[in-house]
Amino acid sequence: MADIRILLNDKNVARLPAATSGQYRARDTELKGFYVVIGKRRKTFAVQGDLRQEGKRASSITVSIGDAREMPTREARATAKVYLAQISRGQHPKAEKRAEEHEAEETTGKPVVGITLRAAWERYRDAHMVRKGRSELTIEGYRDHVERLLKEWLDKPLVELADDPAQVATKHDEITKESGPYIANSSMRTLRAIYNHARKTNRSLPVDNPVSAIDWNQEQRRNTAMGPGDVPNWFMQVAVMHNPIRREFHLMSLLSGCRPTALMEVQPEHIDLRRRVLHIPKPKGGAKRAFDIPLSRQMILSLIRAMRFGRFLQPLEARSWIFPAASAVGHLVEQKEDREVLSKWGNDLRQSYRTLATTAGVSEFDARLLMNHAIPGVNAGYITRHKLLEDHLRSQQQEISNAMFAAVGDILTKSPVIRSWLAPGASQRVIREARAARQKEDRRIAKAA
Repeated sequence: MADIRILLNDKNVARLPAATSGQYRARDTELKGFYVVIGKRRKTFAVQGDLRQEGKRASSITVSIGDAREMPTREARATAKVYLAQISRGQHPKAEKRAEEHEAEETTGKPVVGITLRAAWERYRDAHMVRKGRSELTIEGYRDHVERLLKEWLDKPLVELADDPAQVATKHDEITKESGPYIANSSMRTLRAIYNHARKTNRSLPVDNPVSAIDWNQEQRRNTAMGPGDVPNWFMQVAVMHNPIRREFHLMSLLSGCRPTALMEVQPEHIDLRRRVLHIPKPKGGAKRAFDIPLSRQMILSLIRAMRFGRFLQPLEARSWIFPAASAVGHLVEQKEDREVLSKWGNDLRQSYRTLATTAGVSEFDARLLMNHAIPGVNAGYITRHKLLEDHLRSQQQEISNAMFAAVGDILTKSPVIRSWLAPGASQRVIREARAARQKEDRRIAKAA
C-alpha cells in the first residue's frame, strides 16, 4: 500500500487500515517528518530528518517514538518536535542510549557490531531509492521483503550474515517453502542489493555477498493472458459485478495494458480529452518514466462512465480520483477479485493486452511504446515517443480496442446485462434509476419518522 498524507490525530490514526502486506506510512500534514508506520498488527509513531554536521547533510535518520496503540497522538507529536529539533542541531535523539550500548560492548570485550540490516535498509531506501526517484510501489516491495520476510534479522549486523552465509541459504529455503520460489528469489535480490550498497560506506564488511551462497529457484514467465476466445466470458463476468467503479477499472486495465497501481492513482486532471490522452505521472521507475497513454473511443467512454458513477457513489473522493473508493487514501487500493467471480484481473490483463495487440496486427515495437516498456537496442535513444503519440500510436491503440470488442462478438448487442453496461446512455439511465430509488426510500423513511 502506498504512503499517504493526513492530519495525525487519535481519530484518524485509529481509522488507518492495517497493511495487507509489509508496511505503509501515514505522514502528518502539519509537522514535516512526523508520521506513523502501519503494519499488519502494529502502528508506530516515528520521525525522519536530516542529521547535519557543519551545516551540511550528513545522513537521513529515522527514530521511533512509540506504539500508536498506547501513546496518544498529542504526546507523540510533542516528542516528535523535540526529536526533530535535536536532529536539526546535528544531535541524534537517542545518542546517549547508543553510547551506553557501545560502552557496554567495550566493557564486555565484545567488538562493535557494525551496521545492522535495519540501518543498511534505511540508508539504501533514503540515499538510493528515494533519491533516484524510485516509485512508491517499488519501495514498498523492498520494505515488505526486509521488514516482513527478513524481520528476524533487522537488528542483526550484516557482518554476521557475511561470516555465516549458510543461514542465508537456509532462510531462502524457508521462504521458498512458505511463500513460493518467486518471492524467495526476490527477497534475496533485495538483501543482495542492500548489502552491496552498505559496503560502499562500510569497507570492513567482507567482499563476498552472503546471498551468493543460495541456490536460486528456477523462474518461468507467468502465462495468464487471455486469447480472443476467452474475452466474451470475461466481459460477461465483469458486466455482472456489483460495483460499477471496479467494473470500469478492470475494463480500463484491459484496454490500456496499464499497471494496476498506476491506474488506481489516476486523477481527473490527468485526462486530456482534447488530445485524447491519459497522463501517468508516476509509473514503475518513478516520475522520470512518466508517459501519456493514447485513448481509443472505448477507453474514453469507460473513463466517462467511471467518473459518472464516482460522482454518484463517492462524490467527495471523486473530486480527486477517477476510481474513487471509501479507503483511507480515497481511491481503489485493492484490485484483487475472487477468481470464481472474475477469472482475470491485475497483471493478467496487462499480459492479455500484449497478447491481443498481436492478434490486432500491432507490432512488438508499437506495443512496447504503448505499454511504456524500454526499447532494446542502440536505436532506442533516437525514438521520440511523443512525436508518434498523436497519430500513429493512437491509431494502433484504436486497433487493439477494436480487436478486443470484436472478440466479444454479438453478445454486445444480444446480452441484456452487457447492454445495460455498454449501450449508449446506459450509465446515465442506471444512475437516474438509482437516484430515484434513493429519493423514494428517503421519503419513506421521513414519512415513517
